[in-house]
Amino acid sequence: MITSRHLLGPIIVALTVCWLHAGHTAARRAVAGKHGVVAADHPLASLAGLEILKAGGNAVDAACATAFALGVVNPAGSGIGGGGFMLVYAPGKQPEVVDFRETAPAAASRDMYLKKGVAKIAPRRGGLAIAVPGEVAGCSEAVKRWGKLPLSRVLAPAIKLAQRGFPAGEHLVDTLKSKPFAALKAYNGAIKEIFFVRAKNAKTPTRAPELGETLRRPRLARTLKAIARGGANAFYGGWIAKDIVATVEAAGGLLTLEDLANYRPKLRAPLTTTYRGYQILTTPPPSSGGIAIIETLNLLSRYKLKEMGHNSSRYLHHLTEALKHAFADRARHLGDSDFVEVPIAKLTSRDYADLLAKRIGKTTQPWESYGSGKMQRAGHQDKGTSHLSVTDRSGMTVALTTTINLGFGSMIVAKRSGVILNDQMDDFASRPGTPNGFGLIQSEKNAVQPGKRPLSSMSPTIVLKDGKALLAVGGSGGPTIITGTLQVLLNVLDFRLELGDAVARSRIHHQWLPNQLWVESDLPRDVRQALGARGHKLLSVSKPFTAIQAVGRTTNALLGASDPRKGGWPAAD
Repeated sequence: MITSRHLLGPIIVALTVCWLHAGHTAARRAVAGKHGVVAADHPLASLAGLEILKAGGNAVDAACATAFALGVVNPAGSGIGGGGFMLVYAPGKQPEVVDFRETAPAAASRDMYLKKGVAKIAPRRGGLAIAVPGEVAGCSEAVKRWGKLPLSRVLAPAIKLAQRGFPAGEHLVDTLKSKPFAALKAYNGAIKEIFFVRAKNAKTPTRAPELGETLRRPRLARTLKAIARGGANAFYGGWIAKDIVATVEAAGGLLTLEDLANYRPKLRAPLTTTYRGYQILTTPPPSSGGIAIIETLNLLSRYKLKEMGHNSSRYLHHLTEALKHAFADRARHLGDSDFVEVPIAKLTSRDYADLLAKRIGKTTQPWESYGSGKMQRAGHQDKGTSHLSVTDRSGMTVALTTTINLGFGSMIVAKRSGVILNDQMDDFASRPGTPNGFGLIQSEKNAVQPGKRPLSSMSPTIVLKDGKALLAVGGSGGPTIITGTLQVLLNVLDFRLELGDAVARSRIHHQWLPNQLWVESDLPRDVRQALGARGHKLLSVSKPFTAIQAVGRTTNALLGASDPRKGGWPAAD
């Protein structure tokens, strides 16, 4: 048996040194293995998942171990104070989605952010931004349902990383340095207290860590140990729950002990479609990603994309126009289907795609001509999300996306437990018809309601062929998750790119409103000029706005690719 001591020893140190110096120049080719592959946006998290595979765990065990580890080493993006979606495919069994999305507290209300004296920032920062966390319940349920190892073993790598320490990675360092000092000190100040470094003889932390400096999280280690002993009940009750609620109350929030005790993850059937002879499995509401991806694929299936040329202006024009239809429908029609009617069958039908396709021409159209229905017009970079993909020797495959929403979530940290709490209430339409933190317009269907789950862009997706999982993919980056995941799917299925290359290639993003086409700055000038000539308003973005993690399967090997944009690195055996 391979223990964490073996994996978190000399091999991991050597790999981390390489990773710290590689940055965005990391090799584009996927890593290959025979027994299992884990792709995450931090190498220590990928190795945590691989450790669990080598200890006899399966893809679900490894995925949850990776998610727990990510919450330790990439805490701006994810953690046990947030929630997400896990898509599980096991050969010979029905695929399922574990929805462990956060829920609005029982005391939440539609107009809670419209009341006099409530700051505009309230849905994004501070106590009123915090929804009921779901990650611990979701992973606990998944390990119990599909796993081969006890939850305590699955948590072991994350506990060791939190207790013994880990080198500060590029994403964490950049995020800490990009936040104004006042913002990190605001609210209960714990972000600065945990991650900033004390100068010699200084009483308080004075600076952000440098790349590779060792960080430790002893309070979080204690919390993870408690969950390892007591399971999810230790998080949703007892001293951890009391600590979370006391912290939220002190920050003016609504979360109660009853909210935590009553939280349950939900099992859902994935949405499915066919594309170029492949079966696509993806996430249903309250994720918007699955519907948007299927709607876009249905539109693009009528074109010979490969003949257009990868990232040609013609291809990117058709892709952008299809995306604008999908995002317009996202804004008008989507919400938590347990609370509101969502026209899933219509939006994912080929007949509907036939109608939309008639509106795609050689140039762009007025904003109101996209999608169906009416909405008043109202006048973003990698945020607080992480994705991981895992496949094992049996063919079990998992795509898991988890989030605390914006960077460092609400900026509130539970004082005793060290849990960074989400700001997921901003994913509701806190003010229907006006943009949220990602610039997304949302309708009354996504208005705040007690117990409701906010609409999400998370898009865990798995591709099947003849009953075998050939590809699992998803990403981080708010609404760019949808567009990034889709483009990697197209890169593999249409353009036949090698997996690592498919993940690394330049991408675009359009979300209907604002009417702006984001392009990564390495897209050739002539392509940008041609897109402008078709009527697109371009914004060239020098910093990456999405990060994708993917695993794949060939006849000879299992493959893993982590996006170099976020400094990820896969692990394989």
